Amino acid sequence: MARILVTGGAGFIGSHLVEFLLQQGHEVLCLDNYFTGSKENLMHLRDHPRLEIIRHDVVNPIMLEVDQIFHLACPASPVHYQYNPVKTIKTNVLGTLHMLGLAKRVKARILLASTSEIYGDPLEHPQQEKYWGNVNCLGPRSCYDEGKRVAETLMMDYHRQNRVDIRIARIFNTYGPRMALNDGRVVSNFIVQALSGQEITIYGKGQQTRSFCYVSDLVEGLVRLMNCEGQTEPVNLGNPEEFTIMELARKVLALTGSTTSLVYKPLPPDDPVRRRPDITRAKERLGWQPTVPLETGLKATIPYFAEKLKG
Repeated sequence: MARILVTGGAGFIGSHLVEFLLQQGHEVLCLDNYFTGSKENLMHLRDHPRLEIIRHDVVNPIMLEVDQIFHLACPASPVHYQYNPVKTIKTNVLGTLHMLGLAKRVKARILLASTSEIYGDPLEHPQQEKYWGNVNCLGPRSCYDEGKRVAETLMMDYHRQNRVDIRIARIFNTYGPRMALNDGRVVSNFIVQALSGQEITIYGKGQQTRSFCYVSDLVEGLVRLMNCEGQTEPVNLGNPEEFTIMELARKVLALTGSTTSLVYKPLPPDDPVRRRPDITRAKERLGWQPTVPLETGLKATIPYFAEKLKG
């Protein structure tokens, strides 16, 4: 049994990870400032004897004794990370600095939840970990893209300079229950619009592609990466099945039985045209690949949103 810290543990992915770690028999400390995380996500676990929940913002240091750190704290959808871009940069840079300082002090292994956004609007397809990306460092998304790139730099520098035991997960689009209603990402947007009879918003012509990974697959990948010895290079975690946004919209409409129409809006600046992970490294080194098809994952996600909209 390990003592494990999860920053952003009340968030969408964080809460699923906390639940998984508790099921494995670990003692879990969950840190969250509830900017995008929610107490509701952990309500069913609040009396668990091996869970401690602490309200804390990672831009401030904290002293704890732990064996492993999953560092997930940071708003991950454009709506939230662009709401206060300076705070997003601080969370990525100062938050990661503080967590690395803690890992160094207590000799804990630390995993950074990085992102496919570090590839920007990629000129290489599919994206391999050795690709350096095509990011606009002055654009409205850069507080997140560049913030995560700096976080990866800090991870590597602490590893090289201080021999901190690091893991870097580059997470591609993830979806599932516990996403916020106002998350602003495409899966939650489409489901909420379809269930509430609003028009489905398509940016551009809907031909841009994404790869959607169900949250249970991702959590298993994160845990495998954390427990893989010597894997200090970044690893893509995502589903290599690629869908156009239009295909996703049609699937959501079919599964919800919605008859609402589509409305087309201009593409946001720096929106990636194609996004698909090359997961060769994850397969070879972690023995991991996603198992939940998009339709199965959507069928598990839609009832969650239907329930939330009732409330």
